[in-house]
Order: sequence, then structure tokens, then C-alpha cells
Amino acid sequence: MTKTIVAMTGLLASGAALGQTISFDTDAPGALPAAWEQGVTGRGNPRWAVRQDASAPSAPNVLQQSGSGTFPWCVLRASSVENGFVEVKFKPLEGREDQAGGIVWRWKDGDNYYVARANALENNVSLYYTANGRRNTLKYVDAPVPRNVWHTLRVEFAGPQIRVALDGKTYIDFKDSHISGAGAVGLWTKADSVTSFDDFTYGSGK
Repeated sequence: MTKTIVAMTGLLASGAALGQTISFDTDAPGALPAAWEQGVTGRGNPRWAVRQDASAPSAPNVLQQSGSGTFPWCVLRASSVENGFVEVKFKPLEGREDQAGGIVWRWKDGDNYYVARANALENNVSLYYTANGRRNTLKYVDAPVPRNVWHTLRVEFAGPQIRVALDGKTYIDFKDSHISGAGAVGLWTKADSVTSFDDFTYGSGK
């Protein structure tokens, strides 16, 4: 696990923040990192594990989801963020039904959280809230998401304000109040998506 101080920009630029970046490079390949918890909203058998990938933005390791389920998730158990940001680099690899990579925040449990995701099959970015195990769409925006390419997905959130950016471009700027208060942050996929993640970064705004 690598820790880095990062500066926040955009939505939370007016507040000071400290961030942490997790690269998975000191975690053992073939297993879920000890600080993380995996599960699924709905049904299925998610399989999150560290894998070696020479193409990773910070080689040699990535965290990859290669199982299947309605909405597989993997959260950093000790994290707690109410207002802040989450960013990750992801590469969609395979999937007949979906090729998605996403971020969760204000995660209370496997049935209640926000999620933003990009999908290589649909070429779009979307924002949802999940309540009582049901995913609810807030906004869809068309965006290029080529497969087998590393992308950067970032979410900034403060109160009801949410901004979602892909590869440095903001696609969604939205207000929603369905889920409030602090919660964990983490990663998300859908259905049979095989997706790799690297350089997971998050922080809180003051």
C-alpha cells in the first residue's frame, strides 16, 4: 500500500484535503487485500483478487474482478468519507453483458450506497444511488470508453453536489440527497464484467 498526499481540485477546491493512494503493489497476487471486503448487491459470485499486470499505471499489480454477479463491489473497510473525492484507474477487459468499472462512496452496506460507473459496451458514464438493494438511475451521459485501455474515473462530492469525470472531462454535474453522512469508499462492477483497477485514491474535504 502506497500513501501519497494529493491536492483536491474542482468541486472541493475551496477546502483543504489529504488523500491516500493505494496501488496494490505490496499485496500478494491471487488474494483479496486484507484491508478490503468484497460482496455483491443482488446475487452472484464476485471474485476480487490482486493480479500482476505489466500494463498497469503503477506496475506490477492491479485489483481485478473476474467473477460475476448482479453488482459486485469491493470496499475499503476502514474508510469513512462524507464529503471528498474518489479516483481510480480502470481497464475494462471482457464481458458479454457488461464491461463496467465503477466507484462507490457513502457506502453504508451492500444495499445502500452511491455508485458512478463507465461502461465500454455502452460507451457512457452513469450515476446511481442504491437503496435497500435496488439501483436507481440518476443520470446517463454518452462518453467514449474503449475496451482494453486504461481510463481514469473520478467522483467529487460535497453535500448534495456530485461531479463525475472520465479521463479528465466532467460528464455529470448533479445534485442528489438520497444518501447522506459518511460511508466507506470502494469499487464496483456489473454482471460478467472482467475489470482491472489500479491507483485507487480518496480523500476528505474540510
